[in-house]
Amino acid sequence: MRALVVADYRTKYHDPIRFEAGEIVHLGERDHEWPAYVWTRLADDRAGWAPCDLLRPLDAERAETLASYDARELDVSVGQSLRLHDELGGWWWAQREDGAQGWVPARHLQVIQDDAS
Repeated sequence: MRALVVADYRTKYHDPIRFEAGEIVHLGERDHEWPAYVWTRLADDRAGWAPCDLLRPLDAERAETLASYDARELDVSVGQSLRLHDELGGWWWAQREDGAQGWVPARHLQVIQDDAS
């Protein structure tokens, strides 16, 4: 699928977290703006937002990661065309024409083409 950027987006997190399946992470508060995400602290003490769908709670404070995840966000500007790969919690993993990839909020995009059509 492809999308057109309808609102600029600039990353707010310049040191994104990354994890692999099977890691144990510590859970914090849910995001009020993006309720599908929870503040997550990794074993190396780095922290960031992670999608709840990729976490299996072990108890009130810990979870096991179910899949690999990279929280890298993508800076985009109005009018850019993006290739969309995966949607998760209101965000799309997207690729700019220059090859850069990362997450972009779905509300900043308008889907313009579906590869199935």
